[in-house]
Amino acid sequence: MNVKTNVMGFDTDLYPQKVLALRVVGIEKEEEAPFHHHHKGQLVMPLTGFAKCYIDDAVWMVPAHCAVWIPSQVPHSNQISMDADVCMLFVDQDIIGMPNKACTLSVTPLLRELIIRLAQEQQDYAKEGAVARLVDVLVDELIVMPTELFDFPIPSEARLYQIAQRLLTNPGDRKTVGEWAAQFAMSERTLARLVKQEIGLTFGRWRGQLHIVVALQKLSMGESVQRVAEDLGYESVSAFILFFKKTLGRPPKQYMKQR
Repeated sequence: MNVKTNVMGFDTDLYPQKVLALRVVGIEKEEEAPFHHHHKGQLVMPLTGFAKCYIDDAVWMVPAHCAVWIPSQVPHSNQISMDADVCMLFVDQDIIGMPNKACTLSVTPLLRELIIRLAQEQQDYAKEGAVARLVDVLVDELIVMPTELFDFPIPSEARLYQIAQRLLTNPGDRKTVGEWAAQFAMSERTLARLVKQEIGLTFGRWRGQLHIVVALQKLSMGESVQRVAEDLGYESVSAFILFFKKTLGRPPKQYMKQR
């Protein structure tokens, strides 16, 4: 796979069409593409399972019913879970209204079905015709989708980078700010200030953002709320539900059912 080619060797830059769609189903083992980029922007939308996207200084964990948007020419690496069903949408960089930064988008049932339908068509479709009209409706829907904060920022500062990698490996690590600071020969105050300076969040909110994206990933895979609470190191299921509701406005089951 070279820097311009996405999954399955499909080179999006060879197609003049303003929007392209691919569907990847039933990967037998978890796969991760090397870092690459496209002239077109890319939308990664899991239908089942999840996708994990490494972009710049953040990891984006994408549960079902959401999608991560990767702007044109932004280097990224996509990791797809085993047996996932994922749609990849490629959008011309000249289309007005698309975000100019990587972000997670909510996906309505209509937009999801439009993307699935486009993925069933030949991608060298004519500029005029049924498929072109479908694409026009798809774009109109896509540019009004609301954004979500489902990323986990990874700082470039060496000590924070190490903490981020350890949290990604073990999201249930409940060490306090003081305990993390001691491991890196810093005061608690220094670490807290450094996190705020590098990321713009408190340490608790930074780790909480990771917990949300991991929880959504696990819940979308069918894991129970109790299991997710245990995996993330919460003392009780009720404590996890309270955190989840405070962050996203609804308890986990209600949130997932509504989505």
